[in-house]
Amino acid sequence: PTSETMIWYMFRKWIKSHRDLPLKVNQWANVMRWELRTRPFLRTSEFLWQEGHTAHATSEGALEDARAMMDEYAEMAQDLLAIPVVKGAKSPAERFAGAEETFTIEALMQNGWALQSGTSHFLGQSFGKAFDVTFQDKDGKQQDVWGTSFGASTRLLGALIMTHSDDAGLVLPPRVAPVQVVIVPIPAKKNDAEGKAALEQSLDDLTASLKAAGLRVKVDDRDYIRNGAKYFEWERKGVPLRIELGPRDVAKGSCVFKYRVGSGEKQFVDLSNASKEAVDGLEQMQNDLLDTAKERLASGTTMNASYAEMKAALETDEAGVYPGAGLYLVPWKCNADNEETIKTECKATIRCYPMDVNEAGMAEGKKCFYSGDDATHMALFGRAF
Repeated sequence: PTSETMIWYMFRKWIKSHRDLPLKVNQWANVMRWELRTRPFLRTSEFLWQEGHTAHATSEGALEDARAMMDEYAEMAQDLLAIPVVKGAKSPAERFAGAEETFTIEALMQNGWALQSGTSHFLGQSFGKAFDVTFQDKDGKQQDVWGTSFGASTRLLGALIMTHSDDAGLVLPPRVAPVQVVIVPIPAKKNDAEGKAALEQSLDDLTASLKAAGLRVKVDDRDYIRNGAKYFEWERKGVPLRIELGPRDVAKGSCVFKYRVGSGEKQFVDLSNASKEAVDGLEQMQNDLLDTAKERLASGTTMNASYAEMKAALETDEAGVYPGAGLYLVPWKCNADNEETIKTECKATIRCYPMDVNEAGMAEGKKCFYSGDDATHMALFGRAF
């Protein structure tokens, strides 16, 4: 369970006056869940997550906070993890229990399945009334508080892995990679004392310049592992940039760059300019990963499909099939019974009512792709983890 019970019990003790509001609590906590079928990072019996709970004097303040947290989660996913997301509201059937509105960010994985990556809930006054949390307003009257809650978990690690990685292993966006650059020195010959000394000096200078540029650097100088095995290990671990440095490179005043993704070709870079090249190259890699994921989200979203077309594509769509059927953005009349029928027939759920297209009025004048009635929303359907 989440922490509403504990938090709202304390809110009743802490909140007495309008001067105490808004009250915002954030915590990191381990959560226990009963999961019949677990998936690493995505659905586990215990996981670490960040959760927030807020209390407000007005519905407007609470709703503004709930939407703001959706925006914060979306910005974090895009700017740090290079994962583009669809921001939207859940259908009534998919809302958090007790919430009047649930906002979500939905990401598209490489197999065409969606992953709910963070949620924010406008709770209305339900929890305030349930726990008898009231405050004295400016006129001296007792009022029920309005509330929100929001959370994101280690499920985002699963999102990161499934969004960017490939058959060679993990791919980490540079901004979140624990090691951004690994340097693999190629030893000089045993009887080449001068070459060894020059290599060590160049290695020290290169490492210092990279760290001075703000990069997280690892030097793999293990002498009991072949260079090829080192390359394979760091590629599998997803380190964004590998730099090779040997006596011949030092003699030429250069080093060799090899990025985890991209053209796959090695680049020869002047040692004097290596730190700047690394900073620029890693920023470009971050942007390229985001652009690739954006293209996948755009191409993986089908519009104007009939229900029969979606059903045919999704009812046999399995997690191990690539690239999969993807998502379907369709006109929809909000109906819980029809929503449940679709879920039974083709295992698809409404991931959200996307904010951008619904606020633009895209559903106006359209018929529901399932019932044929006037559409109330544009809905994003798809299989999901």
